[in-house]
Amino acid sequence: MKVDGIPYRTIWLAKDGWSVEIIDQTRLPHWFETVRLTTLAEAAHAIKAMLVRGAPLIGATGAYGLCLAARADATDTGLRQAAAMLIATRPTAVNLKWAVDDVLARLLPLPESGRVAAAYARAAEIADDDVATCRGIGDHGAKLISAAGRKKPTGAAVNVLTHCNAGWLATVDWGTALAPIYRAHDAGIPLHVWVDETRPRNQGASLTAWELGRHGVPHTVIADNAGGLLMQKGEVDLCIVGTDRTTAEGDVCNKIGTYLKALAAQDNGVPFYVALPHSTIDWNMAKGSDVPIEMRGPEEVTHLTGATADGGIATIRVTPEGSAAANPAFDVTPARLVTALITERGVCAASRAGLLSLYPERAR
Repeated sequence: MKVDGIPYRTIWLAKDGWSVEIIDQTRLPHWFETVRLTTLAEAAHAIKAMLVRGAPLIGATGAYGLCLAARADATDTGLRQAAAMLIATRPTAVNLKWAVDDVLARLLPLPESGRVAAAYARAAEIADDDVATCRGIGDHGAKLISAAGRKKPTGAAVNVLTHCNAGWLATVDWGTALAPIYRAHDAGIPLHVWVDETRPRNQGASLTAWELGRHGVPHTVIADNAGGLLMQKGEVDLCIVGTDRTTAEGDVCNKIGTYLKALAAQDNGVPFYVALPHSTIDWNMAKGSDVPIEMRGPEEVTHLTGATADGGIATIRVTPEGSAAANPAFDVTPARLVTALITERGVCAASRAGLLSLYPERAR
Protein backbone atom coordinates (compact mmCIF):
# COMPACT_ATOMS: atom_id res chain seq x y z
CA MET A 1 0.00 0.00 0.00
CA LYS A 2 1.09 3.62 -0.34
CA VAL A 3 1.75 6.41 2.12
CA ASP A 4 1.98 9.82 0.47
CA GLY A 5 2.52 8.07 -2.85
CA ILE A 6 5.36 5.87 -1.57
CA PRO A 7 4.73 2.10 -1.49
CA TYR A 8 5.34 0.47 1.88
CA ARG A 9 5.15 -2.89 3.49
CA THR A 10 4.87 -2.95 7.26
CA ILE A 11 8.21 -4.78 7.68
CA TRP A 12 11.28 -4.91 5.45
CA LEU A 13 15.04 -5.33 5.52
CA ALA A 14 17.08 -2.14 5.85
CA LYS A 15 19.62 -1.14 3.22
CA ASP A 16 22.34 -2.90 5.21
CA GLY A 17 20.66 -6.19 4.29
CA TRP A 18 20.34 -7.57 7.83
CA SER A 19 18.60 -5.15 10.22
CA VAL A 20 14.82 -4.92 10.09
CA GLU A 21 12.66 -1.82 9.70
CA ILE A 22 9.06 -1.48 10.81
CA ILE A 23 6.38 1.19 10.98
CA ASP A 24 5.94 2.28 14.61
CA GLN A 25 2.18 1.91 14.90
CA THR A 26 2.09 3.45 18.38
CA ARG A 27 2.84 6.81 16.70
CA LEU A 28 -0.04 6.63 14.25
CA PRO A 29 -2.21 8.37 13.20
CA HIS A 30 -0.45 11.57 14.20
CA TRP A 31 3.06 10.70 13.02
CA PHE A 32 4.35 8.24 10.46
CA GLU A 33 7.68 6.97 11.78
CA THR A 34 9.81 3.91 11.18
CA VAL A 35 12.00 2.03 13.65
CA ARG A 36 15.10 -0.08 12.98
CA LEU A 37 15.40 -3.39 14.82
CA THR A 38 18.90 -4.79 15.32
CA THR A 39 18.58 -7.32 18.15
CA LEU A 40 16.31 -10.07 19.44
CA ALA A 41 15.39 -7.90 22.42
CA GLU A 42 14.32 -5.04 20.15
CA ALA A 43 12.17 -7.37 18.05
CA ALA A 44 10.53 -8.83 21.17
CA HIS A 45 9.87 -5.32 22.51
CA ALA A 46 8.33 -4.23 19.21
CA ILE A 47 5.86 -7.12 19.43
CA LYS A 48 5.11 -6.80 23.16
CA ALA A 49 4.72 -3.00 23.13
CA MET A 50 2.66 -3.21 19.93
CA LEU A 51 4.90 -1.16 17.68
CA VAL A 52 3.81 -3.98 15.39
CA ARG A 53 0.48 -5.72 15.88
CA GLY A 54 -1.97 -7.86 13.99
CA ALA A 55 -1.55 -11.62 13.90
CA PRO A 56 0.13 -11.95 10.46
CA LEU A 57 2.52 -9.06 11.06
CA ILE A 58 3.69 -10.23 14.48
CA GLY A 59 4.29 -13.63 12.89
CA ALA A 60 6.56 -12.05 10.27
CA THR A 61 8.25 -9.96 12.95
CA GLY A 62 8.84 -13.06 15.02
CA ALA A 63 10.49 -14.73 12.02
CA TYR A 64 12.80 -11.78 11.50
CA GLY A 65 13.42 -11.63 15.25
CA LEU A 66 14.82 -15.14 15.04
CA CYS A 67 17.07 -13.95 12.19
CA LEU A 68 18.49 -11.25 14.45
CA ALA A 69 18.89 -13.79 17.25
CA ALA A 70 20.79 -16.15 14.97
CA ARG A 71 23.29 -13.42 14.12
CA ALA A 72 24.20 -13.22 17.80
CA ASP A 73 23.92 -16.89 18.76
CA ALA A 74 23.14 -19.59 16.21
CA THR A 75 23.55 -22.53 18.61
CA ASP A 76 20.68 -24.88 19.32
CA THR A 77 20.35 -23.49 22.84
CA GLY A 78 20.50 -19.88 21.70
CA LEU A 79 17.87 -20.35 19.01
CA ARG A 80 15.50 -22.26 21.29
CA GLN A 81 15.77 -19.59 23.98
CA ALA A 82 15.19 -16.86 21.41
CA ALA A 83 12.12 -18.67 20.05
CA ALA A 84 10.65 -19.04 23.54
CA MET A 85 11.23 -15.36 24.25
CA LEU A 86 9.49 -14.27 21.05
CA ILE A 87 6.51 -16.60 21.45
CA ALA A 88 5.93 -15.41 25.02
CA THR A 89 5.43 -11.78 23.95
CA ARG A 90 1.84 -12.25 22.72
CA PRO A 91 0.06 -15.52 23.63
CA THR A 92 -3.23 -15.29 21.75
CA ALA A 93 -2.36 -14.86 18.06
CA VAL A 94 -1.27 -18.25 16.71
CA ASN A 95 0.65 -16.74 13.77
CA LEU A 96 3.53 -15.77 16.03
CA LYS A 97 4.12 -19.28 17.31
CA TRP A 98 3.54 -20.74 13.84
CA ALA A 99 6.15 -18.50 12.20
CA VAL A 100 8.77 -18.82 14.93
CA ASP A 101 8.36 -22.59 15.17
CA ASP A 102 8.55 -22.86 11.38
CA VAL A 103 11.85 -20.97 11.15
CA LEU A 104 13.30 -22.81 14.16
CA ALA A 105 12.43 -26.23 12.72
CA ARG A 106 14.21 -25.33 9.48
CA LEU A 107 17.34 -24.07 11.24
CA LEU A 108 18.06 -26.77 13.80
CA PRO A 109 18.97 -29.52 11.29
CA LEU A 110 21.46 -27.20 9.57
CA PRO A 111 25.11 -26.58 10.52
CA GLU A 112 25.50 -23.39 12.53
CA SER A 113 27.39 -21.76 9.68
CA GLY A 114 24.33 -21.92 7.42
CA ARG A 115 21.65 -20.91 9.89
CA VAL A 116 21.70 -17.14 9.54
CA ALA A 117 21.27 -17.16 5.76
CA ALA A 118 18.56 -19.82 5.99
CA ALA A 119 16.70 -17.81 8.62
CA TYR A 120 16.61 -14.68 6.48
CA ALA A 121 15.52 -16.67 3.44
CA ARG A 122 12.62 -18.25 5.28
CA ALA A 123 11.54 -14.98 6.93
CA ALA A 124 11.39 -13.37 3.50
CA GLU A 125 9.27 -16.27 2.23
CA ILE A 126 6.86 -15.87 5.16
CA ALA A 127 6.51 -12.15 4.42
CA ASP A 128 5.99 -12.68 0.69
CA ASP A 129 3.49 -15.46 1.34
CA ASP A 130 1.49 -13.16 3.60
CA VAL A 131 1.26 -10.54 0.88
CA ALA A 132 0.02 -13.06 -1.68
CA THR A 133 -2.34 -14.63 0.84
CA CYS A 134 -3.92 -11.32 1.81
CA ARG A 135 -4.36 -10.33 -1.81
CA GLY A 136 -6.21 -13.63 -2.33
CA ILE A 137 -8.44 -12.89 0.66
CA GLY A 138 -9.17 -9.53 -0.91
CA ASP A 139 -10.17 -11.06 -4.24
CA HIS A 140 -12.57 -13.57 -2.66
CA GLY A 141 -14.03 -11.09 -0.18
CA ALA A 142 -14.57 -8.42 -2.82
CA LYS A 143 -17.00 -10.77 -4.55
CA LEU A 144 -19.16 -10.75 -1.41
CA ILE A 145 -19.17 -6.97 -1.36
CA SER A 146 -20.04 -6.91 -5.05
CA ALA A 147 -22.92 -9.33 -4.45
CA ALA A 148 -24.23 -7.10 -1.65
CA GLY A 149 -24.02 -4.13 -4.00
CA ARG A 150 -26.20 -5.83 -6.60
CA LYS A 151 -29.00 -5.97 -4.05
CA LYS A 152 -28.94 -2.21 -3.53
CA PRO A 153 -30.29 0.61 -5.70
CA THR A 154 -28.01 1.57 -8.58
CA GLY A 155 -25.14 3.68 -7.31
CA ALA A 156 -25.91 3.13 -3.63
CA ALA A 157 -22.89 2.38 -1.46
CA VAL A 158 -22.44 -0.94 0.30
CA ASN A 159 -22.10 -0.28 4.03
CA VAL A 160 -19.48 -2.49 5.67
CA LEU A 161 -18.84 -2.55 9.41
CA THR A 162 -15.44 -3.60 10.70
CA HIS A 163 -13.94 -3.90 14.18
CA CYS A 164 -10.37 -3.14 15.28
CA ASN A 165 -7.70 -2.97 12.56
CA ALA A 166 -7.29 -5.84 10.14
CA GLY A 167 -5.83 -3.81 7.30
CA TRP A 168 -2.37 -3.66 5.78
CA LEU A 169 -0.98 -2.39 9.08
CA ALA A 170 -1.95 -5.71 10.67
CA THR A 171 -0.27 -7.77 7.96
CA VAL A 172 2.75 -7.38 5.69
CA ASP A 173 0.50 -5.81 3.03
CA TRP A 174 -3.17 -5.58 1.93
CA GLY A 175 -4.68 -6.82 5.21
CA THR A 176 -7.31 -9.43 5.97
CA ALA A 177 -10.71 -7.83 6.71
CA LEU A 178 -9.78 -4.66 4.83
CA ALA A 179 -8.31 -6.42 1.80
CA PRO A 180 -11.79 -7.08 0.29
CA ILE A 181 -12.66 -3.44 0.92
CA TYR A 182 -9.55 -2.21 -0.88
CA ARG A 183 -10.09 -4.60 -3.80
CA ALA A 184 -13.76 -3.63 -4.11
CA HIS A 185 -13.00 0.08 -3.86
CA ASP A 186 -10.25 -0.17 -6.47
CA ALA A 187 -12.71 -2.03 -8.75
CA GLY A 188 -15.08 0.92 -8.58
CA ILE A 189 -17.73 -0.61 -6.32
CA PRO A 190 -19.34 2.18 -4.24
CA LEU A 191 -18.87 1.43 -0.57
CA HIS A 192 -18.67 3.04 2.83
CA VAL A 193 -17.06 1.63 5.97
CA TRP A 194 -18.32 1.98 9.52
CA VAL A 195 -15.15 1.95 11.63
CA ASP A 196 -15.55 0.87 15.26
CA GLU A 197 -13.24 2.97 17.43
CA THR A 198 -12.28 -0.29 19.23
CA ARG A 199 -11.57 0.61 22.81
CA PRO A 200 -9.39 0.39 24.74
CA ARG A 201 -6.51 1.02 22.30
CA ASN A 202 -8.67 2.70 19.64
CA GLN A 203 -7.04 0.74 16.83
CA GLY A 204 -10.07 1.29 14.64
CA ALA A 205 -10.22 5.03 15.19
CA SER A 206 -6.48 5.54 14.88
CA LEU A 207 -5.27 2.85 12.46
CA THR A 208 -8.21 1.68 10.32
CA ALA A 209 -9.45 5.24 9.79
CA TRP A 210 -5.89 6.36 8.89
CA GLU A 211 -5.48 3.52 6.39
CA LEU A 212 -8.83 4.02 4.71
CA GLY A 213 -8.32 7.77 4.53
CA ARG A 214 -4.92 7.38 2.87
CA HIS A 215 -6.46 5.04 0.31
CA GLY A 216 -9.45 7.27 -0.34
CA VAL A 217 -12.10 4.87 0.98
CA PRO A 218 -15.20 6.64 2.39
CA HIS A 219 -15.57 5.83 6.08
CA THR A 220 -17.06 7.01 9.35
CA VAL A 221 -15.67 6.34 12.83
CA ILE A 222 -18.29 5.24 15.35
CA ALA A 223 -18.34 4.40 19.03
CA ASP A 224 -18.09 0.67 19.63
CA ASN A 225 -21.65 0.43 20.91
CA ALA A 226 -23.21 2.20 17.91
CA GLY A 227 -23.03 -0.83 15.63
CA GLY A 228 -26.18 -2.48 16.95
CA LEU A 229 -28.29 0.60 16.33
CA LEU A 230 -26.93 0.95 12.79
CA MET A 231 -27.83 -2.68 12.10
CA GLN A 232 -31.35 -2.16 13.45
CA LYS A 233 -31.77 0.82 11.13
CA GLY A 234 -30.64 -1.18 8.09
CA GLU A 235 -27.47 0.86 7.67
CA VAL A 236 -25.07 -2.11 7.72
CA ASP A 237 -25.06 -4.50 4.76
CA LEU A 238 -22.36 -6.82 6.06
CA CYS A 239 -19.66 -7.07 8.72
CA ILE A 240 -16.09 -8.16 7.98
CA VAL A 241 -13.61 -8.65 10.81
CA GLY A 242 -10.26 -10.34 11.19
CA THR A 243 -9.13 -13.02 13.62
CA ASP A 244 -6.00 -13.76 15.62
CA ARG A 245 -6.74 -17.46 15.97
CA THR A 246 -9.34 -19.65 14.28
CA THR A 247 -9.95 -23.08 15.75
CA ALA A 248 -10.32 -26.23 13.68
CA GLU A 249 -14.08 -26.11 14.38
CA GLY A 250 -14.42 -22.54 13.10
CA ASP A 251 -14.56 -20.53 16.33
CA VAL A 252 -12.75 -17.20 15.91
CA CYS A 253 -10.77 -15.21 18.45
CA ASN A 254 -10.48 -11.51 17.66
CA LYS A 255 -10.18 -8.13 19.38
CA ILE A 256 -12.44 -7.69 22.39
CA GLY A 257 -15.91 -6.59 21.30
CA THR A 258 -16.09 -8.76 18.19
CA TYR A 259 -18.44 -11.24 19.87
CA LEU A 260 -20.94 -8.48 20.65
CA LYS A 261 -20.93 -7.37 17.00
CA ALA A 262 -21.60 -10.94 15.90
CA LEU A 263 -24.56 -11.20 18.28
CA ALA A 264 -26.02 -7.94 16.98
CA ALA A 265 -25.48 -9.06 13.39
CA GLN A 266 -27.28 -12.36 13.96
CA ASP A 267 -30.20 -10.62 15.65
CA ASN A 268 -30.60 -8.28 12.68
CA GLY A 269 -29.91 -10.70 9.84
CA VAL A 270 -26.67 -9.02 8.85
CA PRO A 271 -24.00 -11.32 7.32
CA PHE A 272 -20.97 -11.61 9.59
CA TYR A 273 -17.78 -12.60 7.76
CA VAL A 274 -14.35 -13.34 9.19
CA ALA A 275 -11.28 -12.91 6.97
CA LEU A 276 -8.18 -14.96 7.76
CA PRO A 277 -4.97 -16.34 6.27
CA HIS A 278 -4.01 -20.02 6.54
CA SER A 279 -1.44 -19.13 9.22
CA THR A 280 -4.22 -18.07 11.62
CA ILE A 281 -5.90 -21.48 11.68
CA ASP A 282 -4.97 -23.52 14.74
CA TRP A 283 -5.57 -27.08 13.55
CA ASN A 284 -4.54 -28.41 16.97
CA MET A 285 -7.28 -26.57 18.85
CA ALA A 286 -10.95 -27.45 18.45
CA LYS A 287 -12.79 -25.19 20.87
CA GLY A 288 -12.64 -21.43 21.19
CA SER A 289 -12.87 -21.78 24.96
CA ASP A 290 -9.34 -23.21 24.90
CA VAL A 291 -7.77 -20.11 23.32
CA PRO A 292 -5.49 -18.30 25.79
CA ILE A 293 -6.79 -14.75 26.21
CA GLU A 294 -4.11 -12.12 26.67
CA MET A 295 -4.65 -9.81 29.65
CA ARG A 296 -2.98 -6.47 29.06
CA GLY A 297 -2.15 -3.64 31.44
CA PRO A 298 -4.97 -1.62 33.03
CA GLU A 299 -3.49 1.68 31.82
CA GLU A 300 -4.86 0.98 28.33
CA VAL A 301 -8.34 1.23 29.87
CA THR A 302 -7.75 3.98 32.42
CA HIS A 303 -5.85 6.34 30.13
CA LEU A 304 -6.19 7.79 26.62
CA THR A 305 -3.48 9.28 24.42
CA GLY A 306 -4.16 11.70 21.60
CA ALA A 307 -3.21 14.90 19.82
CA THR A 308 -3.63 18.26 21.54
CA ALA A 309 -4.76 21.51 19.95
CA ASP A 310 -1.18 22.79 19.82
CA GLY A 311 0.01 19.75 17.87
CA GLY A 312 1.49 17.85 20.79
CA ILE A 313 0.61 14.46 22.21
CA ALA A 314 -0.82 14.03 25.69
CA THR A 315 -1.94 11.09 27.82
CA ILE A 316 -4.85 11.66 30.18
CA ARG A 317 -6.60 9.59 32.83
CA VAL A 318 -10.31 8.98 32.22
CA THR A 319 -11.11 6.98 35.36
CA PRO A 320 -11.08 8.00 39.02
CA GLU A 321 -7.90 7.43 40.99
CA GLY A 322 -8.13 4.10 42.74
CA SER A 323 -10.63 2.45 40.36
CA ALA A 324 -9.46 -0.95 39.21
CA ALA A 325 -9.52 -1.82 35.49
CA ALA A 326 -9.48 -5.17 33.70
CA ASN A 327 -8.18 -5.43 30.15
CA PRO A 328 -8.85 -8.72 28.32
CA ALA A 329 -7.57 -8.08 24.82
CA PHE A 330 -9.64 -10.64 22.90
CA ASP A 331 -12.93 -12.52 22.90
CA VAL A 332 -14.15 -15.60 21.07
CA THR A 333 -17.02 -15.64 18.58
CA PRO A 334 -18.58 -19.11 18.26
CA ALA A 335 -18.71 -20.58 14.76
CA ARG A 336 -22.52 -20.58 14.86
CA LEU A 337 -22.48 -16.75 14.68
CA VAL A 338 -20.12 -16.60 11.68
CA THR A 339 -21.78 -16.49 8.26
CA ALA A 340 -18.62 -17.64 6.49
CA LEU A 341 -14.84 -17.54 6.60
CA ILE A 342 -12.93 -15.70 3.86
CA THR A 343 -9.53 -17.22 3.12
CA GLU A 344 -6.95 -17.00 0.37
CA ARG A 345 -8.38 -20.22 -1.07
CA GLY A 346 -12.01 -19.14 -1.09
CA VAL A 347 -15.05 -18.75 1.16
CA CYS A 348 -16.24 -21.57 3.39
CA ALA A 349 -18.52 -22.40 6.28
CA ALA A 350 -17.15 -21.76 9.75
CA SER A 351 -16.75 -25.43 10.59
CA ARG A 352 -14.21 -28.22 10.42
CA ALA A 353 -15.84 -29.53 7.25
CA GLY A 354 -15.80 -26.06 5.73
CA LEU A 355 -12.13 -25.50 6.50
CA LEU A 356 -11.17 -28.95 5.26
CA SER A 357 -12.97 -28.28 1.99
CA LEU A 358 -10.40 -25.57 1.35
CA TYR A 359 -7.45 -27.23 3.10
CA PRO A 360 -7.93 -30.97 2.38
CA GLU A 361 -4.26 -31.65 3.13
CA ARG A 362 -5.04 -30.98 6.80
CA ALA A 363 -7.49 -33.90 6.98
CA ARG A 364 -4.73 -36.19 8.21
